[in-house]
Amino acid sequence: MVTISTDPALLDVDRVHRWLSTDAYWALGRHRDVLERAIAGSLCFGAYDESGQVGFCRLVTDRATFAWLCDVYIDPATRGRGVGISLMEAVDRELAGMQVGRAVLATADAHGLYARFGFAVMDQPERWMLRRYDSPSSG
Repeated sequence: MVTISTDPALLDVDRVHRWLSTDAYWALGRHRDVLERAIAGSLCFGAYDESGQVGFCRLVTDRATFAWLCDVYIDPATRGRGVGISLMEAVDRELAGMQVGRAVLATADAHGLYARFGFAVMDQPERWMLRRYDSPSSG
């Protein structure tokens, strides 16, 4: 059984940092201090079973109009056991309660999971713009 919590005191930051900085294609090499700042500025979700933390994600949001779901990671040893679905159910409930107008995410490999929760390819991606900054420590 998996329990989902938004209590930041429960997060195993060492484990999350290891996952993201060594195994997550979008965050390889991310420095620990960057992760700590990201956690402090986000609504974080942890997934836990009897062995400890088995999943993580965070919402960057104003809690009124917009949310960005990011850093979704499930421990490889527990993938395929519904942890991602449980995590997304909790995120979806939270977003519905906030009544944000839109939530976005980026993924290279989990479109099917997110589609189950209403995420779809943007209708007008040409309206979105991206500005990158040279920050090798942020991953």
